Amino acid sequence: MRSLAFAPAMEFIDLKSQQARIRAQLDQRIATVLDHGQYIMGPEVRELEGALCEFLGCRHAIGVSSGTDSLLIALMALGVGPGDEVITVPYTWISTAEVVQLLGATTVFVDIDPRTWNMDADLLAGAITERTKAIMPVGIYGQTSDMVRINEIAKQHGDLPVIEDAAQSFGATHYGKRSGGLALIGSTSFFPSKPLGGYGDGGALFTDDDALAERMRWILNHGQERRHHHPILGLNGRLDTLQAAIVLAKLEIFEEEIALRQGVARQYGEQLREAEVVLPFIGEGNTSVYAQYTILSEDRDALQTQLKELDIPSVPYYARSLHEQGVFQHLGYARGDFPVTEQVADQCLSLPMSPYLQSEEIAQVTDAILASAVVAG
Repeated sequence: MRSLAFAPAMEFIDLKSQQARIRAQLDQRIATVLDHGQYIMGPEVRELEGALCEFLGCRHAIGVSSGTDSLLIALMALGVGPGDEVITVPYTWISTAEVVQLLGATTVFVDIDPRTWNMDADLLAGAITERTKAIMPVGIYGQTSDMVRINEIAKQHGDLPVIEDAAQSFGATHYGKRSGGLALIGSTSFFPSKPLGGYGDGGALFTDDDALAERMRWILNHGQERRHHHPILGLNGRLDTLQAAIVLAKLEIFEEEIALRQGVARQYGEQLREAEVVLPFIGEGNTSVYAQYTILSEDRDALQTQLKELDIPSVPYYARSLHEQGVFQHLGYARGDFPVTEQVADQCLSLPMSPYLQSEEIAQVTDAILASAVVAG
């Protein structure tokens, strides 16, 4: 086993290497925005939307102010409000569920699949009621939910709208089709840590439905159909021109970075085969962009402490499930209602991941985990 002593500290998410690689393109695009001065709704926003449509193969891509706002705008466009229910999962970032509550609707949780940690499609039909207005599966850690089955179930129950939360899975595929384009509405985030991120908040919506696209465009700009005409309520959900310019520069290398991420994941998997941890499982028909490389460990806290002592960063994402959060206590859920979610939340640990993680750094992480397993044994 390689020596673990005196290993240099590493970045949990390395944005610096990417920036160094494309700094000239970033500087040029930012300078162009500074020159034309159209900081709101500038030409780069439409350029990015066009590029995203081409990447995804959809009719409409709509830049918005954040991944959270993208979900809120999607629900508003569908008319979700008081008395309605929206089905999602309790193992995700809070924005997926909070936007439902912001509209006065009720969040309904279903448990996650024990292998992919995404929505368990086997449990979906049992959660649908006459009040269900939409279904919102999440592509956690870089791969999609079983969107084929989820869409089939939604169709069987009166063509219920499905919103794909692809904030972490954008760029992945499901039976050859890209994440973000797998449902009536797709949503993603350009938060800096995402596989395709900006240098601030931002996001996008995707759909092939012309009427929905038009309505979402109205909503993101204060419900404005045209200047001084506001037929519906909206919000300030516009994507900044500077962020669009930055994402455009990053989009040029996105496919290569996906391949690099997958290569890092392969090295992790090969080197951790003998470790006393559960490795990521990629579902049938799926590829992953590995927004995070997440393992499960029965001794998660001890493992994280050992990694920290070796200057190796790690993060237990979603370590407290949404149904256990105080803001959702009125929904009536309790510990034990979602056993798979609770197990994953108790054991999850995300390791350093970026397209630029070097083989030596991967070995540093995996050796530390293997050593921890030996000590624990």
